[in-house]
Amino acid sequence: MPNERLRSALLAQGMSVQQLADALGVNSKTVERWITQGKVPYRRHQYATASLLKVDVTTLWDDSRAVESATDLSKAEIVTVYPHRHMVPPDLWREMYDRATERIDVLVYAGLWLSEDPKFLELLKDKVRRHAQVRVLLGDPDCAAVQQRGIDEGHRIMDGKIRNALMNYRPLFKSHPEIGFRLHDATLYNSLFRADDEMLVNTHVYGIGAYLAPVLHLRRLPGGGLFDTYANSIEQTWGGARQVTEHDITGA
Repeated sequence: MPNERLRSALLAQGMSVQQLADALGVNSKTVERWITQGKVPYRRHQYATASLLKVDVTTLWDDSRAVESATDLSKAEIVTVYPHRHMVPPDLWREMYDRATERIDVLVYAGLWLSEDPKFLELLKDKVRRHAQVRVLLGDPDCAAVQQRGIDEGHRIMDGKIRNALMNYRPLFKSHPEIGFRLHDATLYNSLFRADDEMLVNTHVYGIGAYLAPVLHLRRLPGGGLFDTYANSIEQTWGGARQVTEHDITGA
């Protein structure tokens, strides 16, 4: 049977059969057989294809060996797990971002503690000077998701924390327009901190603040899938967010 999932993944990435074949170093007719006849490629080609199309390998093929291997790879992407955010080594956040050369993403509601760190702010300036992509996504303080998160954490000040973070970022917002600042109205199940192929995932747990919730330290492996699942969440939230304005910061 035809592999419609592979066909759809190609279309989603805007990639042609020939382009995929060239990237994999195989004949285009081989790729066509994977699609039209449902032929299952060698495992190395399965993982390489999944990586190029930015999906989990098990999304494309129901090969039991691939499922088992992808599960092992996803486990291998977990560097460590911290029971609470306050147990993460204090310098790990900056060290991880300092290692980044291509992209830095911050997806939070407020992340006030980061915005209060002068070394982190200087690091962002340095990264954009070196032509890295830097994106900071904060919650829209007036949206329902922010109000609800404050209630879930046992307080009603999340909107105020966001406004404080915006004020802390204001000098960067004015002096470094190449840094992307956006506000989202998404319901976040995790706060995400990405630096190239490393990520810290701070889970959100009902009834407690994020600083008491677990943190996963991930490192991306081709074919693993766990890292990319969270990375795709960043992209989707960024796509639906709006740019920060001076009015958002000052109210004027």
